Amino acid sequence: MSSNSPLTTPIVGRRLKMLREELGWSQERIGVAIGIDESSSRARISRYELGVHEPPVATARLIAHAMGAPLAYLYCEDDRVAALLLALHRLGTGERNRQIQRFIEQLASK
Repeated sequence: MSSNSPLTTPIVGRRLKMLREELGWSQERIGVAIGIDESSSRARISRYELGVHEPPVATARLIAHAMGAPLAYLYCEDDRVAALLLALHRLGTGERNRQIQRFIEQLASK
């Protein structure tokens, strides 16, 4: 097994890469979006994705915000729960979303 396989890559790096690829963003784009100098942004994000370094929570928060995800998504170990967190975060406002929120609350109370 390689050192950067999904089973050995730290969860933050794996989630970061998954979301980045889903959005079609480059590592450089994320780095620049959170204020890293363009010349080093790709290398730094790459290190986070590979698990060479784990971003401090403040940096992870900036990354999550830049990519439109909740911070909890980056740290969630369960793929299904992570997908749900991301979907809920993307809901926004409106009546349909309030109905979904009530449904979730009903599920949680059972």
